[in-house]
Amino acid sequence: MRIILAAPRGFCAGVNMAIESLENAVALYGTPVYVYHEIVHNSWVVEHFRGKGVVFVDNLEEVPESSYLLFSAHGISPQIRQQSEARKLKTIDATCPLVTKVHREAIRFARDGYTIVLVGHAGHDEVIGTMGEAPEAFRLVQTVDDAAAIQIEKSDRLAYLTQTTLSVTETAGIIAKLKERFPQIVAPKKEDICYATQNRQEAVRTLSDQADILLVVGSHNSSNSRRLAELGLTRNVPSHLIDGPKDIDLSWFQGGETVLITAGASAPESVVQECVDMLRWRFGGSVELQSVREEQIRFTLPSPLQNLARSDAV
Repeated sequence: MRIILAAPRGFCAGVNMAIESLENAVALYGTPVYVYHEIVHNSWVVEHFRGKGVVFVDNLEEVPESSYLLFSAHGISPQIRQQSEARKLKTIDATCPLVTKVHREAIRFARDGYTIVLVGHAGHDEVIGTMGEAPEAFRLVQTVDDAAAIQIEKSDRLAYLTQTTLSVTETAGIIAKLKERFPQIVAPKKEDICYATQNRQEAVRTLSDQADILLVVGSHNSSNSRRLAELGLTRNVPSHLIDGPKDIDLSWFQGGETVLITAGASAPESVVQECVDMLRWRFGGSVELQSVREEQIRFTLPSPLQNLARSDAV
């Protein structure tokens, strides 16, 4: 078996920042530290923190007053901030700065009287948080068909934004349809799909021609991980989204395949290596790294966790 490890893969800067924030919060404040929703969409990461005494909640009523509460990487709505203040919670905002950018664009467009078409997936934490900035201004579209059918009463002030973890190709088709129907629609100043999502998709597009099968390490509630598996399928490569080695079905392989392995932006590298080790134990063969792009981006931690990070570095 030939195993190709795609790079970049795995943790992005926003996920690194959120995980480091929670690690530092536990070290600084002890447990329980509460997190609104999952810190990132990965079962391994969530279980790691549960083992440390972190409590994940979907309702702020579950958080005792005056407790420490960390907001996940996906962002929150103003209503959640207001509820947190009312409960006197000590909050730490670990929202990915690229998600924060979309929130700021939403606030600006809504303030200027625009109707905002958000390209995203209904029910995703990021979409809920973004639309919460100005619920009355938003219209959600998920597919090209949605974009073809949407009715906008006042299209003279119309803008669009996108969820940060979407398929680049699919989103381009949706935006093209919106521009065809509404030529005056205003785009965000900079593209909303994050660099990490784009880079991981680029790696799959570039390397999948060599592959007989694609394995994407990531949890099923991870939007960017699902997009990677879908991208492999569009390139006619049998593709499987796996949470870890237990999800690998050995019947997928004969033993002589070239297997491309990548990982969503919230999947730990340790799990990737466990999958590689399982395949090598069963089928032998070689492992090689193929990189299509370097990533050097790093986000600073939220205050006051920055002080703890600096003291640890001394």
